[in-house]
Amino acid sequence: MAVSIRLSRGGAKKRPYYKIVVADARTGRDGKFIERIGSYNPMLPKDSEERVKLDADRARHWLSVGAQPTDRVARFLDAAGVRERAARSNPNKGKPGEKATERAEERAAREAELAEAAAAAEAEANAPAPEPTPAEEPTPADEASNEGQSTSEPAEGADEAAPADGADKAE
Repeated sequence: MAVSIRLSRGGAKKRPYYKIVVADARTGRDGKFIERIGSYNPMLPKDSEERVKLDADRARHWLSVGAQPTDRVARFLDAAGVRERAARSNPNKGKPGEKATERAEERAAREAELAEAAAAAEAEANAPAPEPTPAEEPTPADEASNEGQSTSEPAEGADEAAPADGADKAE
């Protein structure tokens, strides 16, 4: 028979009170038990001696015959000096889950992009304006290549329907 040392709830609604009992592991939480070895009143302050009452001799006896304490009762037994409780290691305690981590990474990437864009815009706004270069005068080579063209003819791609002499501009 699997025997456990556990808490059995009593008390009123929102006013819990627990008995520390030795019970068959297959029975209900508040059901039949083999022996009551203490009590726990969580409504009392943590430094109160009346908060946890435990018969240490009976607890040692039940542990010696193979009873397994629950996590909370193991804490009480450790505090009473009956049984050492091994420290648990939870490396993920306090860290967010996978999805929260993904969302945080996406948010950080988005913020980095916005910061880069803002820095680029600020750098562009603060950059000195380029000095206007004077219009280049045609070199003799350019003049030689333009000799065969008359200025009265429209350039290629220009609208041929537009008058070349500017007679309509006077109206």
